[in-house]
Amino acid sequence: MFGGGDHDRVPHTKKMLGGSGHDLGHMGAFKTFMKEHDKDYGDHAEFKRRFNIFRQNMKKVYILQQNERGTAKYGATKFADLTELEFRRMLGLRHDMKPQVSKMVSAEIPDVELPVEFDWREKGVVTPVKNQGMCGSCWAFSVTGNVEGQWAIKHNKLISLSEQELVDCDKTDEGCNGGMPENAYEAIKELGGLETESDYPYEGRDDQCHFNKTMAQVTVNGSVELPQDETQLAKWLVKNGPVSIGINANALQFYVGGVSHPLKFLCNPKNLDHGMLIVGYGVHTTKYLHRKQPYWIVKNSWGSDWGDQGYYLVYRGDGTCGVNQMATSAVVP
Repeated sequence: MFGGGDHDRVPHTKKMLGGSGHDLGHMGAFKTFMKEHDKDYGDHAEFKRRFNIFRQNMKKVYILQQNERGTAKYGATKFADLTELEFRRMLGLRHDMKPQVSKMVSAEIPDVELPVEFDWREKGVVTPVKNQGMCGSCWAFSVTGNVEGQWAIKHNKLISLSEQELVDCDKTDEGCNGGMPENAYEAIKELGGLETESDYPYEGRDDQCHFNKTMAQVTVNGSVELPQDETQLAKWLVKNGPVSIGINANALQFYVGGVSHPLKFLCNPKNLDHGMLIVGYGVHTTKYLHRKQPYWIVKNSWGSDWGDQGYYLVYRGDGTCGVNQMATSAVVP
């Protein structure tokens, strides 16, 4: 599914789910999935349990695919054997942690002519895709991605920054139990900066804070809140760099590639539960009907073997999955 020549997975899924309990078809797909993602369940009871979860998940894939308005394909990703609860551990955006009084200021929107497409990855200000593992630290990855970009644009030096420092040392947020970018910007400011990924490596679990201020490579002065208008968001992005966002992750568990445009009932824009990073945008023209599908290029933190080489292409212009609801950025000196 990822880069291979077997993109026929989704039609198979449709066939498999259309009949009455096509267990044999499911079992074949499950064994293919196991082989592809190097899964080993230890004993037969666990194998059976995971197979049943996989089967239920393929029903969700079918519903997502049937209701897809873009070109996205959904299928048996590496998370296809996880229950909803297990999958939710890989999220971690916590609205209940939003501060009562925000210290963020409204961003000034530059008056720029928008190019048809734009991608900060081509400008060398985006680090390779990282992997948060089974820890709800998406908020930290979203923030480091944003700060990495801000620093690289301002100082012409791309430095991979430490998420683990935020997991361990940001006391307003709750590490692997979730957090909010807004708090994390303040934490970086109060701590006195961020160390590099190599000096303070990622563990994917909560640990003691061992931040050393003399090792900090970047600092943050504050943060700005961006408007929900997606044209204005694009203008700010083009002028200033990648943007931290919150999104509803409902379509992400089974996303394989293409422009994702789920219906609202499958991806409530008010229910933001995952932190990500917008690094650019583009327009896809469909093959036969030549429909234009504008999209955002969104960096995730689930490894490069997920989605479109670690990225999510989501429809741009109508607030799909709440992509425009919580856009923020650090301000770096």
